[in-house]
Amino acid sequence: MATSASREREIAIVGVAESDEMGTVPNKSSLQHHAEAAHNALADAGVSKDEVNGLFTAGFSTLATAEYLGIQPTFTDNTSVGGSSFVIHVAHAIAAIRAGYCDMALITHGQAGRSTRGRVGGDPNLPTAQYESPYGIIGAPINYSIACSRYMHQYGEDRTRQAMAEIAVSTRKWANLNPKAVMQDTPMTFDDYHDSRWVSWPFHLLDCCLVTDSGAAILVTTADRARNCAKAPVWVLGAAEGHDHNMISMMPSMTSLIARETGPKALARAGITHNDIDLTMIYDSFTYTVMLTLEALGFCKPGEAADLVANQRTAPGGDFPLNTSGGGLSYTHPGMYGSFLLVEAVRQLRGEAGDRQVHRKGDSTQNPKVAIVNGTGGSLSSTGTVVLATD
Repeated sequence: MATSASREREIAIVGVAESDEMGTVPNKSSLQHHAEAAHNALADAGVSKDEVNGLFTAGFSTLATAEYLGIQPTFTDNTSVGGSSFVIHVAHAIAAIRAGYCDMALITHGQAGRSTRGRVGGDPNLPTAQYESPYGIIGAPINYSIACSRYMHQYGEDRTRQAMAEIAVSTRKWANLNPKAVMQDTPMTFDDYHDSRWVSWPFHLLDCCLVTDSGAAILVTTADRARNCAKAPVWVLGAAEGHDHNMISMMPSMTSLIARETGPKALARAGITHNDIDLTMIYDSFTYTVMLTLEALGFCKPGEAADLVANQRTAPGGDFPLNTSGGGLSYTHPGMYGSFLLVEAVRQLRGEAGDRQVHRKGDSTQNPKVAIVNGTGGSLSSTGTVVLATD
């Protein structure tokens, strides 16, 4: 096994947390979810907010966030490429720390995605408003369903449908084990999946992520600082990012995600192979997103995701643990979800996942040692991939 033990450990995640309340929280603003998540992540790391000098967020002003949190950063990053942004921020934090711009980076996100209603539409001069919206290509369910329809045509409708059902049901099983999951007390059967209402063909309701109010935060720092934090560090071994389109109509291939590039790069930079990975965390805006990402990351060949996820292999008790929090499909999804992937990966690597705790591949006595986290943003547009490990 090409272990990650030989990789130099320079940068670590030392704190992770969500906001206090998640789901439908009409009395709290997006900034409050930011603040609660940040406060909880700092407590998790045993770090004061006065030690934070790097601030990263997306889709929300870093000026407003820093002011609200009472932080005066020496480095700030507002890179915003959809839900993958926060996974990408990990790589940007590494670069900033190595360059000496900061040494304690806070990645934070808060979004009252369910309770806040903003203006519909955007800049009418953007290409999307001119060339897609007039033809009914409006919103994520429609955009993603166009891509999934192509996949069904290429690889088979029945085969694709069964894979989507497997993913929805297995992810719900993980949520049923997570006390923080919105769908903790709501089991799902295959019949429930197939009988759920249509949203945008070929998506049933249960192919689509939740819309919630919630926040999550992650602290990234140096090896030296990590040694003085409250918990054992989770090392960032490798990272990569990329995007290849904005509009779904401009996607180079609707059956191939840019993770085909970021996945191999992150693995190579980490010095590991697929055989080393104990836990896989994938952005599940839709069941189709998971299928496409598994193939793009190289866990299987194009068109073979259905075989990989068959027979509840990714569910609790299966040999391919996937999205163990319950994912965006059943745990939480406030609009941009990537930060929550990192929170769950770190908890699993620390052995803090309670009833849903998974183990090292081939060794049921040890917690997982290596996890891959992949975020997707936009209309299957952007990807951030990171590889995490414990000592």
